[in-house]
Amino acid sequence: MAVSDSVTTCLSQPVHYAICKLGFEKKDTYDINNILSGNGEVCWQAVTEHVCYLESDQSVDYIKSIRSLGPVCESVNVHFKSLTKEQFIIQYASWLHWTNCTEVFLEVFDVLQYTQTTEVALGLMKLTSCLERALGDVYLLKGNDCPFLLRDLLASEQLAVVFGQAVMNVLRIFIGSPYGLNLRNVLWHGFASPQEIPAKYCAMLLFLTAGLGQLLQTYLLQTKCILLHRPYVIFVSLEELDVFPGKYLNINLNYETLSVAEELVKLSSFVLKTMLPFWIAALTAFKQSRYADSVILLLPQLEVGLRLLFTTTNKCPNRLLTAESSAFYTTFDEMLAKHLDNEEVNQLPVVLEEPAMASEFLWDFLNHQEGPRVRDRLSHGEINLEAFPREVANQIVAFAITLLCRFSDDNMFSLKEHTVIKPLMNCASCYQSRFHPISRLKKQVLECMKSIQLWSKLPTVPEEQVQTIKGLEENPEANTLILMISEFTSQLLQYMPQNCCNSDDPINSVLTERLLTELCDTRICTLYSPRPVLEVVVILRKISTQCHQVSEQVIASAEVRYTQWVNKTLRSRQRHNYLRMLNSIKFLSPVLRLILILITLEVVSVHAICKKNPFDYQQYLKFLKLVLQYTENLVTYTSPGKNKWDETMELTNKALIKIRKVCDRKLMLMHLAT
Repeated sequence: MAVSDSVTTCLSQPVHYAICKLGFEKKDTYDINNILSGNGEVCWQAVTEHVCYLESDQSVDYIKSIRSLGPVCESVNVHFKSLTKEQFIIQYASWLHWTNCTEVFLEVFDVLQYTQTTEVALGLMKLTSCLERALGDVYLLKGNDCPFLLRDLLASEQLAVVFGQAVMNVLRIFIGSPYGLNLRNVLWHGFASPQEIPAKYCAMLLFLTAGLGQLLQTYLLQTKCILLHRPYVIFVSLEELDVFPGKYLNINLNYETLSVAEELVKLSSFVLKTMLPFWIAALTAFKQSRYADSVILLLPQLEVGLRLLFTTTNKCPNRLLTAESSAFYTTFDEMLAKHLDNEEVNQLPVVLEEPAMASEFLWDFLNHQEGPRVRDRLSHGEINLEAFPREVANQIVAFAITLLCRFSDDNMFSLKEHTVIKPLMNCASCYQSRFHPISRLKKQVLECMKSIQLWSKLPTVPEEQVQTIKGLEENPEANTLILMISEFTSQLLQYMPQNCCNSDDPINSVLTERLLTELCDTRICTLYSPRPVLEVVVILRKISTQCHQVSEQVIASAEVRYTQWVNKTLRSRQRHNYLRMLNSIKFLSPVLRLILILITLEVVSVHAICKKNPFDYQQYLKFLKLVLQYTENLVTYTSPGKNKWDETMELTNKALIKIRKVCDRKLMLMHLAT
């Protein structure tokens, strides 16, 4: 029997007991009128009376509190089932407006009428996400930096001031504390199967959210404060997320593809059989264009599937279950780490066969700070669920299909080789990170090079007009600069791709966008980049940013000055300065292009250099900081308010001399590394 067939629950015994049994031990029938006033408001005092406290330190006794609140939750659930949608809206909708996503909570009410376990779990995940975001907005009435973790948010003094500590204790019994039901975390991290989440807890959280709205309204009236909602995060540059690009490679998650995926779900060893309803619901949601729902359902299942592989390959089967309050969950962060907490090497990347592909994709979409961080943003309520883009859902679903296929039996050959599946597998096999700092640096230098290339198209003054300007002297630094750049560039030829350079004209043949693109296309495994490499990349990115700013300033100044020249609105001194600028940028362009090429060579070679030649790291950082200082000064000198073009040439000459000295040794190290 496969491991995925034999696992009946991912909840440890104490957690399973707390969620599935503890709240059902008291068989009392609780009168809803005890906690609901005649005008439809929540009687919070009656609710908080069910919270029990330890005699030792007066902290919440979660076990007794869950047991006591069980009949209350059931009463609320029955009450909601007795209401029509119209009745619920009339009685509760106005108290949900403070969440800024009333429609989500109305959807949860709809789900509770039918008690479909998968939909209840989905509703609870969406409810906790939106509730957390709304509570964060309330926190900002009293504080500045909203806590990232829900448990810290619920334990904050700021929320206790608004709602009262007793009310916050009620919330922490259901969400946010590892000692309570912790419903948010067991669902979002993929530990609970659909049948393990009682609908009455979802109903109770819906009821409590309305009650919080009542308390908040009173607080806002008393304090004259205005609740502001933070804007949602919007995914930008969606083309960067296009890993499985349908419009280019005829890959489309159409009905046929999703039908094959449904067959894979039923047979793949990546899927725990208890979680099968989540997978089917996720694919169904995608078919129905409910893209946020599809991804919300799918992300926890990717986590539990990878956790199954992680615990099996690293021989720690106990880590498949939910951790107790005294230990950590086995989550994406640990599963994607290079080493286990006992310093042994994590075996999961080896099992994935294409470790760079799977791990880099997951790091890109879930973890890297400059990536979409889909799971974080969804689970913390940072995204408008109604506007969740299909493009993002397309990538997550397609990636999930590749994992289903990868961990399917060989006798499923016909499905694996299906014409709609093979293109997905081909795309996945050649995936390269897009949001690792090294990948972002590559993108930066290419954008900067494109900007510098525009210099050649800038309008310029005809030579005959230049000759009429008296007192304009040639800069003595010019010839020295050209010589140094030529020699420098010639030295780099041996490290360039073949047949891309002309040794007779090294400057114009080497320092090109085409060459830079070729260098950036060099595949670099960014997974588990050592800290020294990342420190180098931070400085290189700063250098690239400064170079780009210089380029933008030059373009802006040149266009303005040319217009003023044509309109004859420049004074004599300004005309001289403008012509010095035109002369300077002829030499500045190859210098900046040279720096971009050097940056890219650094990225390509730094791993090998560090591994084979443990040169003086601090000296190397000093060199990079020297280049950074030069580019920062360049930003100042070329700014519209300074326009110090003679000083720019002098600064560049001195900087190149220093860079040349250090680079002679660096090029030798690069040679040894290759």
